[in-house]
Amino acid sequence: MESEISTERSWTPLKAREVGSGRRHRDRGLLMIGLFKLGKAIFFFLLGVGAIHLLHKDLGDEVMRLAMMLKFDPESKFITLLLDKVDLIDAHRLKLISLATFGYSVLALTEGIGLMLEKTWAEYLTLILTVSFLPWELFELTRHPNWFRLSLLLINLAVLGYLLWLLKKKKTAVTA
Repeated sequence: MESEISTERSWTPLKAREVGSGRRHRDRGLLMIGLFKLGKAIFFFLLGVGAIHLLHKDLGDEVMRLAMMLKFDPESKFITLLLDKVDLIDAHRLKLISLATFGYSVLALTEGIGLMLEKTWAEYLTLILTVSFLPWELFELTRHPNWFRLSLLLINLAVLGYLLWLLKKKKTAVTA
């Protein structure tokens, strides 16, 4: 009788944590990926706001103002290259840039919230989007290799590997 009570006591807190309290174990991997996606959503939203803010301004003047504020030499090769690239951006292109960044922000927000809520559809959405961007990332890495591009590729490969592992684990748990 006493052994049954001690077994019952050691079993109950675990059972209460998992079932009785309504709480369940959160997947830390999904939480981290979800937070990363939410961070990307915020970043791209702010990028879109910045693009709209620059809509009716002279981009060359804005680049020069920023260069002076950051103590860059206005005659430097970098600033000259940047000014040449900025001259290619007109109001229509700036609107398209803002629209694209807002769209990507909504997509990343959807992924992030879905992953944090541990929704299977969000796992598949993230998996599909991650796979679809890999060829572009590889192309950019081979064209202009640097540590930043390599880091992004490695992060996305880690996300891809984790999601594949998790979805396979869930599939085997359902069939078992």
